[in-house]
Amino acid sequence: MINSDRKSPRITSNNINRRDIGAPDTNVITVFEHQRLTADSFLQIADFHWLMAQEFSVFSIKRQQGQWQLKVGHYIGIILLPSGMVLEILPKLNPSIQDSNLAQTRQWVQGMMSDLIGHSDRTRNKLPHTKNLGQISTQLTSLPIAALPLSDWLVTQFLQRLTQHQPTKHYQSQTHNQASLQGRLLIKEQLRHNSMQPHKFVCESSVLSQDMLGNRLIKSALMLLSPLLGQSTTPKSLQAWQSISMLSQHEMQRLDSMYHQAKQQLAVLPLHVQKLQTMQQLVDLAYWLLQQSNTETGHMIEPSKASKHKQASPRLCLLIDMNQAFEQWVSQRIAAMFNQISPNYRPLYQAQSVWLSDTEGQACLSIRPDLLIYKTEIDNDTHADTHTHQDQYNTEAASHINASGSYSHVIDIKWKHLSHAASISASDAYQLTSYAQAYQADQVWLVYPVQGDERQQIALSQRSLNGQDIDNNMNSAQLWLIPFNVFTGTINECLCSALNRV
Repeated sequence: MINSDRKSPRITSNNINRRDIGAPDTNVITVFEHQRLTADSFLQIADFHWLMAQEFSVFSIKRQQGQWQLKVGHYIGIILLPSGMVLEILPKLNPSIQDSNLAQTRQWVQGMMSDLIGHSDRTRNKLPHTKNLGQISTQLTSLPIAALPLSDWLVTQFLQRLTQHQPTKHYQSQTHNQASLQGRLLIKEQLRHNSMQPHKFVCESSVLSQDMLGNRLIKSALMLLSPLLGQSTTPKSLQAWQSISMLSQHEMQRLDSMYHQAKQQLAVLPLHVQKLQTMQQLVDLAYWLLQQSNTETGHMIEPSKASKHKQASPRLCLLIDMNQAFEQWVSQRIAAMFNQISPNYRPLYQAQSVWLSDTEGQACLSIRPDLLIYKTEIDNDTHADTHTHQDQYNTEAASHINASGSYSHVIDIKWKHLSHAASISASDAYQLTSYAQAYQADQVWLVYPVQGDERQQIALSQRSLNGQDIDNNMNSAQLWLIPFNVFTGTINECLCSALNRV
């Protein structure tokens, strides 16, 4: 459905929500996964043509009934369009259902992003097309009940930290060759440059300056978000940042280098621990935003085309692969659940193991479950090497475990709709049974998303070729379909209770 201030026919086929004039989200177009967009879906047709030209990976381009269409893929995010409108992309759990509860969807998506952003484990958050969402502040929190668009939520998260922080000053060494002596005389330089002009002095002095890289990164990110800031809502505290210079175009091309230099500068500043942490978090957030928002190349198939149409400045563009975002969110939620049940449970995130090898022992095929739960038999120093496990999650799982324990759960996580048990795909079923065979775990889970707590876990029974059930006591894991409630961020409580007896 389209709501706009101009008189136009009411379109329902695209299921697009637009803000009314005077409403909090006047400039936002909201779309969902699986949705097809045409030129008629936009207030300004130029926005549609611009999206077509960018060839973002979030969209697939279709031609149907004589018109071009953009089909939204498995992504969430925001794109600032040339007209100033913001395209908000939200997940849609069941593509066959036309209506989506916009406020409820925004709320749980923001909760998911806050969990990913605020998770204390920084070693494994690596969402695609964000380079590192986990670099954002550990102190950022989800907004309360008000279901703001993702763009407003992002701006609010940024301003929550920025309004509590003023530009950091530091002493910067400057070298001058001048007629007066100020600071420290540089003897070697003096002899080299002023042997024939003794009335000048090469001296070095320290000047208190705000023009450090960390401040400039934050200022550049602030200018990136400026189209989303209304003049009436801009905090007065932002005035302190007006005198800070932005990164130049050349520096933006070396953004990674600028970011690492900024972190090195911050590390040596004589700041209070809390202020230093706040500054580091802001620099991380600014770097992440700037890293995602250069649409000069975007996700175009041929980046060289973009050189003909260079933007004067970066444009806000945040695209997150929903498949992997959901996988990481559920992984950390389930891992936390196991940790609460017993300190003997140790999560291994995407731990890779060789599954098939040839007669000479050369690896042929490896497997890497989304989440492995290893249960130790002893309690001594159970938390000492947790971060070591997570730091090395890409290495073989065998190097992480203790011989005194065993795998209790192998967990596969899918962002897909399962209307009932028979909807499980053959590939997912093969994967579950392969995990059961490889890890000899007690249980193997396939976790899928649901909205609400009506769905219950379902145990799957394997059948042998002679038509009889396989004896689960004969080194065969119990297979489960586990519904994950996106509204609460939890699995069914009945199953949680049962885990205490495992």
